[in-house]
Amino acid sequence: MKCFLISDNVDTQIGMRLAGIDGVVVHKHDEVIEALDKAAADDSLAVIFITKILTDLCRDEISERKLTLRKPLIVEIPDRHGDSHISETLSRYVSDAVGMKI
Repeated sequence: MKCFLISDNVDTQIGMRLAGIDGVVVHKHDEVIEALDKAAADDSLAVIFITKILTDLCRDEISERKLTLRKPLIVEIPDRHGDSHISETLSRYVSDAVGMKI
């Protein structure tokens, strides 16, 4: 399983690179979409990690791709500057998946 990172932060990219995950650093809406489309076209990729700031920047486009692409899986991750309320995030994901508040 091969992974790829789309980040707004060089430090996040370096950390993921140390774990063996390649990636790019982008800052503008068009750059994010271009990087996402290029990564999605790579059949060897199973997972695309994208930082929360970039996900917020392109929420509609990323949501559309999450719903329509069979592969790769697109996963939002917090960066080192973001607030990581992981329990709230997981609860929201589960609620969205099952269709009811837990």
